[in-house]
Amino acid sequence: MHVKILLSLLFVGLLLNAEQPINTEKPGIYLGRQIAYTMHSDGANWLTRSEREKEESTQEMIKALGLKKGMTVADIGCGNGYHSLEMAKLVGEKGTVFCVDVQFIMLKLLEKRAREAGIKNCKTILGEFTDPKLPKGKVDLILLVDAYHEFTDPEAMLIKMKESLSENGQIVFLEFRKEDKKVPIKEDHKMSKKQILKELVHNGFKLVRSYDKLPWQHMMFFGKAKK
Repeated sequence: MHVKILLSLLFVGLLLNAEQPINTEKPGIYLGRQIAYTMHSDGANWLTRSEREKEESTQEMIKALGLKKGMTVADIGCGNGYHSLEMAKLVGEKGTVFCVDVQFIMLKLLEKRAREAGIKNCKTILGEFTDPKLPKGKVDLILLVDAYHEFTDPEAMLIKMKESLSENGQIVFLEFRKEDKKVPIKEDHKMSKKQILKELVHNGFKLVRSYDKLPWQHMMFFGKAKK
């Protein structure tokens, strides 16, 4: 028993050492946009706040994704799994949710919540700032909820995400609307629809559709543009 505990502690230590430290320097600017600081795991409770459904209509958003049984999907910037667990229920036992975050503690919080909910089809991945570590050509849908604006290297991440998409796979972006001053979020944690389009088209994506009925956020679906 003691050996197992020691091995577990050693494994955890190795993963923590593999984690890239966040916010060690001021984020740069990408295509005219100030990249935001990454939200620390200390703020994980904010992700599961009781007001979130009212503020963001999260169940409506999940329904709008159009997930089906057996799909392989990813939640990048998954945090403690607020959306990952709901996605896991919809894709079912034969489906998979890759849960990606750059903070190991966030992934441990997600795993705990998944165990308590009896969910077994979430696979956690400790990502890097330039690589979400997803399997190539296998992912039907990638969800990014209020995460992309914090990517320190958006271009590198978009390249890797594009590589991971299946033939007709899509990336879904949710970002707080910068155009709406009434949305009570820091300005560098918002994005305009124009800026999202600018960055995605620049990196070889095309807008497939938008869902414009959420209270605070843009919801935009992108596919790979034809070469």
